[in-house]
Amino acid sequence: MKYIEFVNGLIRKEVLNAKGIVLFGQNITAGSCLSGLTKELTVTGRSRIMNTQNSENTLTGIGFGLMISGVSSIFFMKQLDFLLLGMDHLVNTYNFVRLGRPQASFTIVCVVVDIGYQGMQSSFNNLEDICSLARVPGYTITNQHDARQVIGSKLICPGFRIIAVSQRLFKEAIIEFNNTVYAEKDCQLFQYTKGRDATIVCFNFSLPKGAALYDRLKHHGYNAALFGVNSAGQTKWNRIINHVRHSRRLVLIDDSKCQNSASQQLAAEAFRSCRIEKYISLKRQFSNTWYRPNPENLTIDYEAVAKKLMTSGSQRQRMP
Repeated sequence: MKYIEFVNGLIRKEVLNAKGIVLFGQNITAGSCLSGLTKELTVTGRSRIMNTQNSENTLTGIGFGLMISGVSSIFFMKQLDFLLLGMDHLVNTYNFVRLGRPQASFTIVCVVVDIGYQGMQSSFNNLEDICSLARVPGYTITNQHDARQVIGSKLICPGFRIIAVSQRLFKEAIIEFNNTVYAEKDCQLFQYTKGRDATIVCFNFSLPKGAALYDRLKHHGYNAALFGVNSAGQTKWNRIINHVRHSRRLVLIDDSKCQNSASQQLAAEAFRSCRIEKYISLKRQFSNTWYRPNPENLTIDYEAVAKKLMTSGSQRQRMP
């Protein structure tokens, strides 16, 4: 099943069972329905669906207004960078709202435009940048398991949060793991595989690349633990750090464009707490032209990374 079909199916199920919820956004029941994200949404009873104008500042304020009034809502936003227009409400209005411990739910579901050749808006692909400014919870969706957990527990529950989906993954087959080793109860961190030979940690929407590296290592007889960081806020690193203490080989994969990312925080904590023999950071390399239309793809030579991990000796590696 395609990524977007799976996510859409989960959303449809949740909103159909909701009571008295308002769904709104630009063309969420018209045209492509946000490339399939909001396709065939149906509500019952007192719930409502509204197609709105493209006015993100106003719409973000409406969501908080409904929340104050005790009405739950979901704002479907077609591009993450449009959320910058609602920053005043995210920082100031929400600071007021959260003091009252609201019982209603307000969720912003936004599409990260990272499919390539989209121009300047695609240079902003990191939910963490938004969440850190406003100190709001945020979650990314990368595979079947985290999609079920995040949408099932966060889409409609008291309080406010942002959930981001990757447009680059829309037409890709969604990843399904046979088992999940560990799931942090607040959907911040997931562990998908066991293995003592290396620790692979994926940020933003890079989990498919981490899964590909895991498969390449396994092809060579190496078993790695694969972690996915879904939270765009403060994350407890204890489980990852404990694993790095044993593996002594750490690979961080981060496809975001943030220069102050959570992956850097984890790396600093790992070097403070562990004796690391091999460290590889796989992230984007930027030039003066990175704002211009480009492929938007983090390219990884999985065989080369696997060979570096498997060689003996104590080395700190950084790869483009």
